Amino acid sequence: MLLFRWLIMLCLLGAAVCFAFYVGTGHPRFKRYGWTTLKWTLLAAGGFFTVLILERVA
Repeated sequence: MLLFRWLIMLCLLGAAVCFAFYVGTGHPRFKRYGWTTLKWTLLAAGGFFTVLILERVA
């Protein structure tokens, strides 16, 4: 469980770094990488926390 939390935090940090590179360089590919990373990270985090909630209910 701790591993998944760390992975989610590292992915969010990676998305933030991509957005910082976009601000610094102006290349749209970094913005695209940031949005893609953020999208998949939030989807994985939602699935992870859904499993945790369902585990508590059952």
